[in-house]
Amino acid sequence: MKKVAIYGQSYSISAEKEIHALLNILEEKGCVCYIEKKFYDTLKRETSLEKEYNTFAGFADLNSTFEVMFTIGGDGTILRAVTYIRNLNIPILGINAGRLGFLATIHKDVIQENIDLIFKGEYTIQERSLLTVKTIPELEGFTELNFALNEVTIARKNTTSMIGIKTSINFEYLTNYWADGLIIATPTGSTGYSLSCNGPVLSPDSKSLVITPIAPHNLNARPMVISDEKTIQLSTNSREKDFLISLDSRITTVPKNTEVFIEKAPFTIKTIVPNNQSFLQTLRTKLLWGEDTRNEINL
Repeated sequence: MKKVAIYGQSYSISAEKEIHALLNILEEKGCVCYIEKKFYDTLKRETSLEKEYNTFAGFADLNSTFEVMFTIGGDGTILRAVTYIRNLNIPILGINAGRLGFLATIHKDVIQENIDLIFKGEYTIQERSLLTVKTIPELEGFTELNFALNEVTIARKNTTSMIGIKTSINFEYLTNYWADGLIIATPTGSTGYSLSCNGPVLSPDSKSLVITPIAPHNLNARPMVISDEKTIQLSTNSREKDFLISLDSRITTVPKNTEVFIEKAPFTIKTIVPNNQSFLQTLRTKLLWGEDTRNEINL
């Protein structure tokens, strides 16, 4: 590993120690570090950097010569980093400087240990599927960043009334959800917004998508798991002339007569999982599944 990118969505003085630790470790390993431009400018303004670093400002500045992107923050930071990487196949390793993280799983106190494992080759690459969105008529907001790693969400706008979301799978009618909105989640996103709306947890390597209604008026409406080879078609009916579509944290206003088509993206995002980490371990830790005293037995 010789050329790496470093991305941080925001700067927190509490993460200063970890930022310097990461830079020092990578330089000791002989890496050439490129830091995202806005993050780098903030670091120079808020803390002392011992040297000058190369920077990158966006997707056009990255290419396949980068061997890994390190993110410092939480899961939201990784979601933003994905908009820089896109289809370049640069693996991501997330250092968690926040609280709850299913993607950024490397605790800030064990940076050295985990980077050592990576340089020893003691890790796996986990490929995560994404969703793409197309609309009829075509909307400018989706011409370039029309993909999401976690979920695509249809939601009401400027109203307290529910909206109707006509849903079809591979052009076969499924149902009309009357709800506050509808979430289409990847396996990665199944532990996010969908989970908070009673959706199921999917393993990251599942070849599935989850359709999860948000506060449905139809009490028999339940989350549904479908193959990720399916195309989902959506259209809305509401008292307002517009509704919202969000792709992870990016939100766009859409006229209500718009047809929305959602399907699996033609590329994946690769995440690095050191051998001392696993998805099941993360579930137990983040969801406190081991807190039941009946589980205090020798396994």
